[in-house]
Amino acid sequence: MLDIDALTAGYTRPVVGPLSFRLARSEILGVVGPNACGKSTLLAALTGSARIFSGQIGKAAGLQISLQQQQPPAIDGLPINATDLLALTGASPEELPPWLSTQLGKRLDRLSGGQLQFLYLWSCLLAAADVVLLDEPTNNLDPEGTIFLERVLQRRADAGCGLLVVSHDQRFINAVCHRKISLG
Repeated sequence: MLDIDALTAGYTRPVVGPLSFRLARSEILGVVGPNACGKSTLLAALTGSARIFSGQIGKAAGLQISLQQQQPPAIDGLPINATDLLALTGASPEELPPWLSTQLGKRLDRLSGGQLQFLYLWSCLLAAADVVLLDEPTNNLDPEGTIFLERVLQRRADAGCGLLVVSHDQRFINAVCHRKISLG
């Protein structure tokens, strides 16, 4: 699905690479490393938001990529609720965990940090995408939310989606990823 060859990327200067790897269909690939080693920059390069200094990103024509950023967009004052967000992203509210499905009518700025994080994850994971990129997906999630997320990731992989997961949470990476690469 993705074929990364000797990629060096950053913004004003290279901060990650050279890096080579492949992400296959139905694979969950973990990306680990210390703070500031370029994990989020790698995801930005894969979506065209960071500068590629050298190397190549190979992807099939028409490949759809969905990205869940480490810092979700600011929502203060936006008069939309959870149902609106799901509709905007094309994600279905079906199969949401009970602790979130009962909150769909709430405005986004009224949800807890964990509820909002999971809602953004759900929107990203259930978008019509071939590849899903997740940056620190367990941030703000309680153990129940993390376990539910693990099951959703596996279902997406079973359906043929490739997933690239950046996380400091070693337990989570070990539980869900088929393999991992280390940066830094």
